[in-house]
Amino acid sequence: MKHLPKHLQPRWRYLAVEVESWPDASIDRGDFQRELWYAAQNLYGDAGSAAADLTVLSFSFADGDGETVVRAYRGTEGRARAALACISEVNGSPVGVRVAGISGTVRACEERYLGRRAGNSEQRDVAFENESRSAVVRGSRVDVRGAGGFVGATQLDFE
Repeated sequence: MKHLPKHLQPRWRYLAVEVESWPDASIDRGDFQRELWYAAQNLYGDAGSAAADLTVLSFSFADGDGETVVRAYRGTEGRARAALACISEVNGSPVGVRVAGISGTVRACEERYLGRRAGNSEQRDVAFENESRSAVVRGSRVDVRGAGGFVGATQLDFE
């Protein structure tokens, strides 16, 4: 079979997406892809979600921070952003999702928008609710382990 001419090949856009959750959350590519499909299907129906063809290409998640590249057809970037905004929970863990940028190639997407969040967390003991508790510090964010799970805080809460 011959390849399609360049003017007939599908045009893609790649969304750089940052994912944030609690440090003990366990999220993988399949879980995120499933939630993205469900969000798009609930928002646009079967035909609308198929027209956008949202696919998670690369996914990394560790210590509550992650990043991924989501592929969508050109012209459906707005729909892809809206579907991503509908994701509030993945694999039973609450998540925050933010689109860092949109690019025309995977390489440009990764170079411009991703790669700055990996490996920047540390464990620390903090005083919280008049007790010493363990916390995960990521930049200006501090996730304190409480009796019922994690509590989000910032450096300003401890000064």
